[in-house]
Amino acid sequence: MTDVDKFVFPDEMPEHYVIDINDAKHEIALSAHDLEVFYGEKQALQKTNLKFERYKITSLIGASGSGKSTFLRSLNRMNDTVGTVNGQIMYRGLDVNSSEIDVYEMRKHIGMVFQRPNPFAKSIQENITFALKQHGIKDQAVLKERVETSLKQAALWDEVKDNLDKSALSLSGGQQQRLVIARAIALHPDILLLDEPASALDPISSAKIENTLLELKEKYTIIIVTHNMQQAARVSDYTAFFHMGEVLEYDLTRKIFTRPKVQRTIDYVNGNFG
Repeated sequence: MTDVDKFVFPDEMPEHYVIDINDAKHEIALSAHDLEVFYGEKQALQKTNLKFERYKITSLIGASGSGKSTFLRSLNRMNDTVGTVNGQIMYRGLDVNSSEIDVYEMRKHIGMVFQRPNPFAKSIQENITFALKQHGIKDQAVLKERVETSLKQAALWDEVKDNLDKSALSLSGGQQQRLVIARAIALHPDILLLDEPASALDPISSAKIENTLLELKEKYTIIIVTHNMQQAARVSDYTAFFHMGEVLEYDLTRKIFTRPKVQRTIDYVNGNFG
């Protein structure tokens, strides 16, 4: 019996339930307003409105093709070359989706980590310093500090500190993913987007990624796509449930997994979803 089975739900349930966290108690790091995405004639994401609290982890869950990765990738303009994105993405009073935004500069503030580790074919330390140098940081003392600090934040320093000149491609899959996280946070972003960062990893490596995320939320706002509902329940403060391009429910994670308001959410977290 799951936690959801402990409760009796009313006969009439809403089709959508999205909380509004925009009040004095919550600082909003990023928000989407009427965000929609088209791939040609196909609408992959219907008008979506979500707000993300600063220094919290939000999980995006739902079946394959539900729109969660499309939504995540839109938050730092990763869909620009493959689709049409309408609506607003507000960050520090600026619309990220505006044509006037310097996308390259914006991605320093809203970083992205993908499903499969994608380290550069360079040394461990060069993986981290490459982007920093591209952004004009040349001071060797600063670069050295960024390498050490980011690797520590990604819980990788102790494993690689004596082999920083070693090829990143020689690391295990889990180590490569933590290196990619370190590479992202070396730029000191405010927000970190992760698209199923542990899906290709073994359970031990996945646990290390989860522990890393829990530590990182002290400094970063984290939005993560995951198919693993146990992972979402373990690491996230908020959860949004996507279905067929819509957000059907968005609430505190403990409520999503113990007392959701929408029948489709109940079916999904119970595994009765086809």
